Amino acid sequence: MRMSGSVPAVQGGEARARGSLKLLGELWQFVRPYGLQLAGAITALLIAAGTVLALGVGLRRLVDDGFSTGNAALLNQAVTVLFGVVILLALATYSRFYLVSWIGERVVSDIRKKVFNHILTLSPAYYELTRTGEVLSRLTTDTTLLQTVVGSSVSIAIRNFLLLIGGIVLLLITSPKLTALVLLVVPLVLLPILTFGRRVRRLSRTSQDRVADLGVYAGEALDAIRTVQAFVHEDEDRRRFGDYVEQAFQAARERVAARALLTAVVIVLVFGAVSVILWIGGHDVISGRISAGDLSAFVFYAIVVAGAAGAFSEVIGDLQRAAGATERLLDLLAVAPDITAPAEPVALASPPRGAVAFEDVVFHYPSRPEHSALQGLSFAVAPGERVAIVGPSGAGKTTIFQLLLRFYDPQGGAVRFDGVALPQADPAELRARIGLVPQEPVVFSANAWENIRYGRPGASDAEVRAAAEAAGAADFLAQLPDGFDTYLGEKGVRLSGGQRQRLAIARAILKDPPLLLLDEATSSLDAESERVVQQALDRLMVDRSTLVIAHRLATVLKADRILVIDQGRLVESGTHSELVAAKGLYAHLAALQFDQAAALGESSGDSAEDSMRVSSGS
Repeated sequence: MRMSGSVPAVQGGEARARGSLKLLGELWQFVRPYGLQLAGAITALLIAAGTVLALGVGLRRLVDDGFSTGNAALLNQAVTVLFGVVILLALATYSRFYLVSWIGERVVSDIRKKVFNHILTLSPAYYELTRTGEVLSRLTTDTTLLQTVVGSSVSIAIRNFLLLIGGIVLLLITSPKLTALVLLVVPLVLLPILTFGRRVRRLSRTSQDRVADLGVYAGEALDAIRTVQAFVHEDEDRRRFGDYVEQAFQAARERVAARALLTAVVIVLVFGAVSVILWIGGHDVISGRISAGDLSAFVFYAIVVAGAAGAFSEVIGDLQRAAGATERLLDLLAVAPDITAPAEPVALASPPRGAVAFEDVVFHYPSRPEHSALQGLSFAVAPGERVAIVGPSGAGKTTIFQLLLRFYDPQGGAVRFDGVALPQADPAELRARIGLVPQEPVVFSANAWENIRYGRPGASDAEVRAAAEAAGAADFLAQLPDGFDTYLGEKGVRLSGGQRQRLAIARAILKDPPLLLLDEATSSLDAESERVVQQALDRLMVDRSTLVIAHRLATVLKADRILVIDQGRLVESGTHSELVAAKGLYAHLAALQFDQAAALGESSGDSAEDSMRVSSGS
């Protein structure tokens, strides 16, 4: 688990103007495809704003023609018109709310798909330097924030902007003198909006980052729950998670305080000005300079303008937060995948042969640029050949697999598959011809059908069952409560280590690749599970090129050739007997393991040959 909160943020993207609402303009590319719904929403929004403003006219007629004249017919007519305007306002508001919310949900769905599709293209090198939890936070929390903005806040902002402008125009028509007083207040309202708005956005971004931090820590704790409880680390994790929660709370508190202060200042300024206007306007009515209906309409428009200005100031905070979320998502989308298909990929051999060649390969992991994982490594694997790779821990064995799958590109030399340099081929076509059985098998939160079919999504049930039988997995799967339909739990928690391994082998059998990569994982299995898994592996390796990171002597003895890797270099190559006779690194490792295996054999009765390991780890 991560032991501190100091972790680099997601990298990528050009430097952007911090605090700029112009970032929201980049959402237009996602809104544009829904022009028809957008046109309907804008029409409804205009009608709704217009009807609100029309209420002021109805109010003036109600006061001047109804109340003042004492004419009941005119009063009835005015109330009828007013009610009709209210019905129109309700229908327009319903249409605006539905269409804008629909656009918001649709746009956010499209953004989520685009972000997810993009992060799947990023190579493991990117995730060496970036927290997965932070990427997930952007995919969920930030996109949810954008849904609120696109599906609500933008509409509210436009509506209140229209009410603000329309209200000011009608104020001018009703009483230029009183309007001049209103316009004096506008700069006083805009000043805190602009000043506090920038601060709200900075605090919003900080708040989102802190929430991402606590999400990452909680995810790591839950993923490693067995380790947490085994080391009685619960109290320490509670304390650290509490610290993250408090940091998120403090960041949110500062943001909320800034927004609350902004809203309070705007309310004081706006409604204070309305009070002054009422006082002045009341004197004008008394002196006969304006009618009571005009003052009523003016006060109504003033309240509309004040409410619009206040709501606009509140929405600005949401827009500022959305600008922060947009910035984070755009930064993520701007990260260019470092492993891509060439414009004109070279076609791989058909039918595939499974030939592999490393030619003077030099490689450094991005997170450890000062350390060479491979230094001038060269070897070749012929079609159908079974090659074992052995060496001390950290020698570079797993790195060979990483480069063959083109998770990374070497800094020097070339890796070839069927004679084609990997950067010249389509990575998807390459990986479709390689089967991987990792040391830690991956089991997804699904049933056995889906887990095995992961190797070939279009496979039939009969093909999946045949693969399970070949891997020795059909019997234990059939004994599960719902057979192959049984939910296997998160990461296959309902299966034993040997069962998970056989499921991974079944997946590789179903894929039927010309090149097989085996990071042999029998070291943690009991003798019976190891025997069954080894038999499945033997069947899997028939008639295909195989590279095995070897731990067991049985695997080494069955290999056509053994490659001995040390510090990223090929130091020996040959059969078991040839390498033992050479008395090099392999002979040294073998002697150590023979001694250990012999001791184990004497104490347990197992054969030394079956128990010996040639190396530990990869």
